[in-house]
Amino acid sequence: MQKNTKRNFALDVLRVLACYMVIQVHTGEFYYIGPIGDVIKGENAFWVDLYNSVCRSAVPLFVMLTGYFLLPIKDEPAQFFRKRFTRVVIPFIFWCIAYSFYQFFRGQVDFTTACTNILKIPVNFGTQVGHLWYVYMLMGLYLFAPIISPWLKTASRKSIELYLGIWAFTLCVPYIHLLFPDILGECFWNGTPMLYYFSGLLGYMVLAYYLRTYASERKSWNLPVGIALLVVGYFITWYGFHERLSTAEYVPQLEITWGYETINVAMVATGIFLLIKNIRIKSPDSSCGKLVTDISIKSYGIYLIHIMLLNLFYDLLNNLSDSAMIKIPVIALCTFVTSYLMIKALSYLPKSKYIIG
Repeated sequence: MQKNTKRNFALDVLRVLACYMVIQVHTGEFYYIGPIGDVIKGENAFWVDLYNSVCRSAVPLFVMLTGYFLLPIKDEPAQFFRKRFTRVVIPFIFWCIAYSFYQFFRGQVDFTTACTNILKIPVNFGTQVGHLWYVYMLMGLYLFAPIISPWLKTASRKSIELYLGIWAFTLCVPYIHLLFPDILGECFWNGTPMLYYFSGLLGYMVLAYYLRTYASERKSWNLPVGIALLVVGYFITWYGFHERLSTAEYVPQLEITWGYETINVAMVATGIFLLIKNIRIKSPDSSCGKLVTDISIKSYGIYLIHIMLLNLFYDLLNNLSDSAMIKIPVIALCTFVTSYLMIKALSYLPKSKYIIG
């Protein structure tokens, strides 16, 4: 654990914000996703769209933070994997087991199924607790980091911009598919069309490296460009959800503009990153600064545990109001604070890094 004085406070703020945004996204799912993945229409879905269109950038922001600090890696691959995977994989396995028994105690599965789910962990995350998909994606990025790092060390600015330009085009493909279902070699027998190798969340890691290297904190354009990207990206993200809400029957049809690999969500994430990355605090050792840093350090544990507490607060507070306008932020904030306090308490246990990361 680094001391506060050695940490980047702005990016700690960004990590805390992204952590809360993830919880708010998951809170909103109660109010527009039906039991079979159908769309629940009405006023509550309107508030979900209004609140959470900006929060869809949370995962890209986490990936950008990973790329900002990680690339290019300096350790030998074996040492790099040992440090990263120990920190990520062991807590992940612990919580996969915990969620298996959590579902048993909630009456969602019987004891035999819970044990079977644990045995399935080497294949996938055992029990279907949706937010754990992120850990597999993160491990995939770690596996690729030693491969892309040598290129980044020697690549020119124009070479990186070429990659980012092609990647940006792939972020438009979900919308191109609305006109042309198959493009650039896509077909049912080919899972790797022309731009497949440029697509995916890896682009956010490279983008963060590019911004760290070439978007100096003194650049005067960070603020106006960040605001413009955030506003335009948010509008596209919100408007697409809003327009499809009346006709979409199932969630995948509704969430086209909410995908992580869309140009508008990338705009929102980049805008927020540019706006926050230069925040400075005169006294990082103040109570506020220490709190932000501590939440940032424990964000992985908060992410792992929060679904348990989110379900609890939904059960307790859902009848608080008829409107999701009130319920979403209240339930999300209660979940966020309690998740932090629980992980804080667990951090005092011996070998707690194997539980909370």
